[in-house]
Amino acid sequence: MGVSEQHDIDRDLARIDEQLRRLRFDSFDEQAAWELGCDLRQRALDRHAAVTVEVRLNGATVFLHAMTGTSPANADWARRKRNVVELLHQPSYAVGLHAHRDGRSILDVMALPHRDHASHGGSFPIQVHGVGCVGAVTVSGLPQRVDHSLVVEALAARLGIPLGEVALD
Repeated sequence: MGVSEQHDIDRDLARIDEQLRRLRFDSFDEQAAWELGCDLRQRALDRHAAVTVEVRLNGATVFLHAMTGTSPANADWARRKRNVVELLHQPSYAVGLHAHRDGRSILDVMALPHRDHASHGGSFPIQVHGVGCVGAVTVSGLPQRVDHSLVVEALAARLGIPLGEVALD
């Protein structure tokens, strides 16, 4: 890995740490999950992008939508990325960046099957102040960094946080 690539990864990881710190709800319930899912769907429609959107709360799928132009593979990618978030309470993109930077994956260290876990961008923990991770929001269908950024954009909007303060560069 070159110095420039290392710098880019470190910069993204620092920004993801900021996202984790700031993108937290005061409360989050089924209605909030539904609204977040609908928001993500609309953002994808506005971009003419085809994605699968999944929002889970306390281990239950509250919102699942596969847009025209997606395939069952997108839902499977969403499931695998979400499994990483539910297990580690970390964004799937950050887990993948750490693996690339460090030359080894926590998923491999933990002997987790790749069939059920994917450290590709697009899934982010839903966090509540004073509680912690209560679910995951996942997008699949775009390049992984774009999947991640779309989720962050929707979370920031729902929380009233200016996107420029938390977006990846």
